[in-house]
Amino acid sequence: MASNLVNLEAVDKVYGTRALLDGVSLGVNEGDRIGVVGRNGDGKTTLIRILAKLESADTGRVTHAGDLRLGVLTQHDSLDPAATIRHEVIGDLADHEWAGNAKIRDVLTGLFGGLDLPGFDQGLDTVIGPLSGGERRRIALAKLLIAEQDLIVLDEPTNHLDVEGISWLARHLQARRSALVVVTHDRWFLDQVCTRMWDVQRGAVHEYEGGYSDYVFARAERERIAASEETKRQNLMRKELAWLRRGAPARTSKPRFRIEAANELIADVPPPRDNAELMRFAGSRLGKTVFDLEDVTVQAGPKVLLKHLTWQLGPGDRVGLVGVNGAGKTSLLRALAQAARTEGEEQPAGGRVVVGKTVRLAYLSQEVAELDPDWRVLEAVERVRQRVDLGKGREMTASQLCEKFGFTKEKQWTPVGDLSGGERRRLQILRLLMDEPNVLFLDEPTNDLDIETLTQLEDLLDGWPGSLVVISHDRYFVERTTDRLFALLGDATLRMLPRGLDEYLERRQKVLEAKAAPVAGPAAAAAAAGKPKSTADSRAAKKELQRIERRLDKLGEQEAKLHEQIAENATDFEKVAGLDAQLRELAGERDELEMRWLELAEDV
Repeated sequence: MASNLVNLEAVDKVYGTRALLDGVSLGVNEGDRIGVVGRNGDGKTTLIRILAKLESADTGRVTHAGDLRLGVLTQHDSLDPAATIRHEVIGDLADHEWAGNAKIRDVLTGLFGGLDLPGFDQGLDTVIGPLSGGERRRIALAKLLIAEQDLIVLDEPTNHLDVEGISWLARHLQARRSALVVVTHDRWFLDQVCTRMWDVQRGAVHEYEGGYSDYVFARAERERIAASEETKRQNLMRKELAWLRRGAPARTSKPRFRIEAANELIADVPPPRDNAELMRFAGSRLGKTVFDLEDVTVQAGPKVLLKHLTWQLGPGDRVGLVGVNGAGKTSLLRALAQAARTEGEEQPAGGRVVVGKTVRLAYLSQEVAELDPDWRVLEAVERVRQRVDLGKGREMTASQLCEKFGFTKEKQWTPVGDLSGGERRRLQILRLLMDEPNVLFLDEPTNDLDIETLTQLEDLLDGWPGSLVVISHDRYFVERTTDRLFALLGDATLRMLPRGLDEYLERRQKVLEAKAAPVAGPAAAAAAAGKPKSTADSRAAKKELQRIERRLDKLGEQEAKLHEQIAENATDFEKVAGLDAQLRELAGERDELEMRWLELAEDV
């Protein structure tokens, strides 16, 4: 039987007049991997700080095993600003000692991209003081992971990590024997790493078996039993549950309770988005042209980030952008936003951007826009607009939309200056949507948002009829809100990823392996290059690529319609079987087209 590492007994914690923890009793055993979720301000960080004895409880008792080796990553590091990375992470180990340690090599490569720390001018000898908060946080995480612990407590460890870093961290934690307690809003990460969930709500902590997907299933089932039929229909959890059940199998782990109940719960839930209907509505709002890029070059100072880029963002397109840091994702959005502001008069360094005449762009940048701290929340929203048209006959007042984003009636009268970072981020998104844009650029929208707010934002975007471009390291959010994925791999090109983020990680792995491999001789390189393709061959390949992309888009629409028909005929097993057979045929065609697309993309 696994021994107990940490125990909380009847713990209370009050701030001001608000009870964050009320009589909470919990335990962490050897081998536990626990994810902590809940709304911002409900006490997630307070809970793990009390668990780690970084903060004392008002009443109750916290006990640790006598010889417990505990590692904690807080949101504020305690690194010595005068020290070097080498001193903090590796200590006094000689180069041959740490370089011969597979664990240290794995951590440095996973978090920094190589043993020489390519993102730092002086490598391991870089002084910590002048570094950014994100860089310091990665150093603190590396220091923690290199050590040996019985229990690791992590508070938002995926902040400041890109998609590759998050994927590496998930694999690393899966392979460790240490117990784990982690607070994060990254739902993909929770599903990969955790086997139990703690949901912090109104002073209580509810425990669930399994990862994030299992938690959603179990919580939805609990609400199904407790709520009336109409309340169930309007519950956001049911929509996310339908997404998890119908999404790619890799997104979900096997539920640990009655599958029949889950199927009954979502039997009448349509797909999250009616893509065909949204495309039609977006076309009527935007016309045929949104952004057309012709042979575009994007620069940041003297550095060329993208060159000879020909690309189109059409009406109703939902696009995710991923890529290595510094590859040009944000710079591309800024170039498009600049062209939209000047109605196409101001162009990028090279090429041409054509902007549709009806484009109304809203751009959520990574920086939180400064608002008058004396404004009330509702006032800040109403200064943009009193009511908003969400399309398809749906309309909301500023106050109703505030409530949808977690600002209760009382909270709507809070001064902006008293809001937390996450609440200000929510308010920024809310003000953008109130302006009724038909094109939306979201650059790292998930920063500082809790899972419940993310779910609400996703639900709102499901019915939003317009063109959408998302940059995010939150894999779940990207997959949930977009239909197509493009990657910037640092070679000044933009590539479509038919197989999504899995394909991106595979491509990045190949790039890293190629860099690590010894350089072949000139003769071998010439043999590998083979005979160059003619211009005519290249043109034909590009045309076929475009044809395949159009067909893939149509397949996506057909699959969405079949999913909807399956949901409508859930009780007609014969009809569902026929529709499912059609769905499998489309999936087979999609696989063939994607393989052909990859072959052509490599040739081009």
